[in-house]
Amino acid sequence: MSDTISGRTEGTEGTGAPRPPRQVLADSVYEAIKAMVMDHEIEPGARVGIESLSRTLEVSPTPVREALARLESDGLVTKRSLAGYRATELLTPQGLEELFEMRLLLEPRATALAAVNADEEQLDAIENLVEEMRGRPGSGDRYVVYREFAAADQRFHDTIARAAGRSLLADAVERLHSHLHIFRLSGIPGAGPLTLAEHDRILRAILRRNPDRAAEAMTDHLRRSLERQRTRRGPDA
Repeated sequence: MSDTISGRTEGTEGTGAPRPPRQVLADSVYEAIKAMVMDHEIEPGARVGIESLSRTLEVSPTPVREALARLESDGLVTKRSLAGYRATELLTPQGLEELFEMRLLLEPRATALAAVNADEEQLDAIENLVEEMRGRPGSGDRYVVYREFAAADQRFHDTIARAAGRSLLADAVERLHSHLHIFRLSGIPGAGPLTLAEHDRILRAILRRNPDRAAEAMTDHLRRSLERQRTRRGPDA
């Protein structure tokens, strides 16, 4: 089995060094297929063939199956009995509104609780994620361009939800997979700095242990993000 993904060799093959661990290959295959879905190389609603992906990525079917199982938990593919995997459809305008309706119900409350309950390690993690997003492009023609921004954005929201100290609430926020669905829609030039400014306001309120301002800042961020999506003409939140 080759460790090559899209013509690139993972690890140190050819140098005499040991092959990379199995998890490195599994993660590489996952990221490669995820990028195909995010960039619509695998079209929304299209069938995802395990054998064809194995040939394209030059790997055995096993890491492809593992990657698709992970992508199913991400909400990017669905599996039907006897029909295999398909890429999920893009959010419709109504689906976008419903997604933000759920976020507005869950995340301001989680943010208020985080301002009260977050421990020092969690506060550091939230602050570090804001810093991690600085200087990262928030949109682009390809998923690889904005992948790190999108991942940090998702972790920022999920870490705040975990810091609330309410496991059911945090699970509900994470299960929405909102950022993956939104970033699939296409990019909004200039949205990255706006998102960062809104995250800064949320962060300051949490660090000051002010639950009312924290909830207000999260509400404002989500509403502005929704408005940016409504006016989008062409991935970013």
